[in-house]
Amino acid sequence: MTLQRTDTGRNDRPSENSRTGDMVRIPGGTFRMGSNDHYPEEAPVHRVTVDGFWIDRTPVTNHQFKRFVIATGHKTTAEIPPDPKDYPGALPHVLYAGSLVFVRPSSTFDLRDWSQWWTFMKDAWWRHPYGPKSNIYTSDNHPVVHVSYSDALAYARWAGKDLPTEAEWEFAARGGLDGAEFAWGDEFTPGGAHMANTWQGEFPLQNLNQDGYQRTSPVTAFPPNGYGLHDMIGNVWEWTADWYAPRHEADAPKACCIPENPRGGREEGSYDPRQPNIRIPRKVIKGGSHLCAPNYCRRYRPAARHAEAVDTSTSHLGFRCVRRDATSR
Repeated sequence: MTLQRTDTGRNDRPSENSRTGDMVRIPGGTFRMGSNDHYPEEAPVHRVTVDGFWIDRTPVTNHQFKRFVIATGHKTTAEIPPDPKDYPGALPHVLYAGSLVFVRPSSTFDLRDWSQWWTFMKDAWWRHPYGPKSNIYTSDNHPVVHVSYSDALAYARWAGKDLPTEAEWEFAARGGLDGAEFAWGDEFTPGGAHMANTWQGEFPLQNLNQDGYQRTSPVTAFPPNGYGLHDMIGNVWEWTADWYAPRHEADAPKACCIPENPRGGREEGSYDPRQPNIRIPRKVIKGGSHLCAPNYCRRYRPAARHAEAVDTSTSHLGFRCVRRDATSR
């Protein structure tokens, strides 16, 4: 993975005061991370401790990412044709610049085959999230999408921040509700209210749009969690800094040995075993998205997690940043 150079030498980085201006201070603490009740990669529940940190109140928006691109000239992964060496056996004519876009199919035959609704679309990137004829002119306050891991990290470094670890992200998403099913409690729609932008209906054919949004939504459209953070659940998945491992480590045998500020798996263990010829590592993504539905992807929970290759970008994947105390690691 290669980061594009983002330092143009111009004095256009965010000021020291602005770096925490739209961030929320999260106190450190010990919590139960993961879940034993849903997908196997979320287990086992185990206790971890995180130091205090600051985290963005919302996912990074199109407006914020636009400022970064104007300041640095950064080109996202989706704008650059893939390197054939990374995809052995791929036909040259299919290796073009683009990104994965959700396109609702007219019918499906097997929900395990995601290629029925995901299309690698030429010239789809953050300014044109649904293909070259789309734009973000009226979506400045929507989360930026079609950003790869290196794009997200480049933005974070430019802003004087970092990407959250999985433990930091999950601790923040829980909003102080240790062990709760959702970021707001144990009921998905308390009193019939939609608390996040998710899919209603039978995915991928029927979207009832009961929450008011077919695709992404403004980052403050839904109520914040107990820490005042918006969109920790739904809308878009979010990158974390941790390499993916198929399971969590079990609880420490002694209370004195609870892991502090854990950093997930190892890079060499993150490769997709279903694609042994493609050696592209994967990071943990969190939070679910507007495409998560009860019949297909119940990952609209703080404990939920998924693997994403570092070179991949999609129409439902964004990020937010953190800033750690000087005394932290």
